[in-house]
Amino acid sequence: MSNKPEAPGAVTPQKKIELFSSSYFAACTLGGIIACGPTHTAVTPLDLVKCRRQVDPKIYSGNFQAWSKIARAEGLRGVFFGWAPTFVGYSFQGAGKYGAYEVFKYYYGEKLFPGMNKTVVYLGASATAEFIADLFLCPFEAIKVRMQTTLPPFAGSLREGWSKVVAQEGYGGLYKGLYPLWARQIPYTMVKFATFESAVAQIYKTLGGKKEEYGTLAQTGVSFLGGYIAGVGCAVVSHPADVMVSKLNADRQAGESAVKAMSRIYGNIGFAGLWNGLPVRIVMIGTLTAFQWLIYDSFKVYLGVRLSFQALRDSMLTLFLAPNHWWPLNESLTRKVWLLEVDTGRGKIARTVTLNAQITTSRSSGVYV
Repeated sequence: MSNKPEAPGAVTPQKKIELFSSSYFAACTLGGIIACGPTHTAVTPLDLVKCRRQVDPKIYSGNFQAWSKIARAEGLRGVFFGWAPTFVGYSFQGAGKYGAYEVFKYYYGEKLFPGMNKTVVYLGASATAEFIADLFLCPFEAIKVRMQTTLPPFAGSLREGWSKVVAQEGYGGLYKGLYPLWARQIPYTMVKFATFESAVAQIYKTLGGKKEEYGTLAQTGVSFLGGYIAGVGCAVVSHPADVMVSKLNADRQAGESAVKAMSRIYGNIGFAGLWNGLPVRIVMIGTLTAFQWLIYDSFKVYLGVRLSFQALRDSMLTLFLAPNHWWPLNESLTRKVWLLEVDTGRGKIARTVTLNAQITTSRSSGVYV
C-alpha cells in the first residue's frame, strides 16, 4: 500500500473487491436492494396518488389536495398506504436489476460478444436483467396496485392481499400484469442505464472539464443530476405501460385474457388516457433514479468495489504527480492500457499503465525532454 498522501476529497475504501469476482456481483446485488427498496418506499405517497389518478382521473384535483384529504381521513398510515409490498417487491427487483445487470454486462461484453459496442452491451444486459427482476417484482406490484387503487381497499396489508389473491385466483392472479410490467420496466431500465452514462458525459462536456478535475462533492452532484435526467426519460418511455399495469390490476375481469383486457381498457381511455398522471410520475421517477444511482455507487465505494476503470484511472492520478495527459492504447471490459505522461519539472516521464480486474501495473519508459 502506498504511503503517499491522498488527493483532497479522495475516497479511500477500507477493502478491495475485485471487479467481476463473486464478491463483486454479491456487492452489486446488495447495493441494488439498498438503492431500490428504501427509495421506492420513500415515494409511496406520490405513487399512491399517481395510481389512483391513473384509474380515476377525477378522484383528486391535485397532489396536495389528495394528500390532505387522505391524511385527514386516515392519518400518516393512509398517505403511505401500500408501503409494505412496495418495499419487498422493489428490494427483490433491485437485487435483480443491478446484480444481474453486472453479471450479464460481463458475460455479454467479455465472454459472448467481445468487441461489441459498449452501448449495445449495456442495453442488452439491462434488458435481460430487468426481464428476470420483474418475475420477482410482479406479485408484489399486483398486490400494491390493488391495495392502492380500490376504494375501499382490496386489502389492508401485504399478507392479507397475498392471501386474497391466491384464494380467489390462484397464484396466476399474482402474475396477470406481467406482460405490461415487462413492457413498462424493460424500456425503463434500458433508458436508465444508457441515458445515465450519456447524460453524465454531456454534463462534464458542458462544464468544460474532465471528471478527475472535480472534487468528490462535485462528482456526486453530477451523478445525481445525470440520474435525474435519466429518470425523466425513464418516466416518459414507460408511462403508457405503467397506466396499463394499474388498469389491468384494478379492472381485469375474471377469465379475460391480457390482450382482450388491454384492448377493452384502451377503448375506454383512449390514447390520451395512457398519459394520465405523467407529471407526478416524472417527479417520482426522476427523484428515484437520481437517489438510486447516488446510493448504489456510494455503497459500492464504501465496500471497496473497484467501480470501473474510470475510477481506477482517477485513483492513479493521486500517485503520478498530477499527470498532464492520458492516452488510451487498448481497452476492454476487463483490461485497459493507458499511456501516461507526467511532467516532473525537469522533464517528462512516459509510463504505460495497465488496469485490469485483478492488478494495476506501471512501467516507465524513461525521462525525456
